Amino acid sequence: MNRRSLLSGLARFLAKAMVLLLLVSTSEALAASRVPIVYSVLETDSPLEPGEYLWEPQRAPSGRLEIVADLARDTLYVYRGGVEIGRTILIYGADHKPTPLGSFPILQKNARHISNLYGAPMPYMMRLTWGGISIHGSGEFVENRWATHGCIGLPDEFAALLFKVARVGDRVTVTRNWLPQAYS
Repeated sequence: MNRRSLLSGLARFLAKAMVLLLLVSTSEALAASRVPIVYSVLETDSPLEPGEYLWEPQRAPSGRLEIVADLARDTLYVYRGGVEIGRTILIYGADHKPTPLGSFPILQKNARHISNLYGAPMPYMMRLTWGGISIHGSGEFVENRWATHGCIGLPDEFAALLFKVARVGDRVTVTRNWLPQAYS
């Protein structure tokens, strides 16, 4: 094999590898940015009050679990297979320590976690970032006048229910004004 043939073959190989790399990174980015598909939402007669929640896991006994935290509505939604199975009021980060928007996998779970930054209990902790952002229990009555240091705080009872069904790798979408056509 001569040098020109070898270089030509190497160039074709590198071009194919670059296309493959581009396809893989594009599909990973699309999967990471994909928003949950919702087929059915829970009906309620009135807005939830502090400490209240809806929890009906029997509506969808199987399917992928997805969690949406709507910071504009102070509400967390839980879907399984596109069917809403849970909803509660949440609290989130104060202005000086905001909760980041985006899509995050659950990285770690610990039912009895204690914050290493603040020494505070974070029951039913589900870590979203290695920088300290988590979903966790924040007491019996979560009210939107309270704030966290960037975490998403839930009523303890709801946090325990969610902790039981959520798995490491399940996606949490943190957004504002989630599905206004369904939840306005």
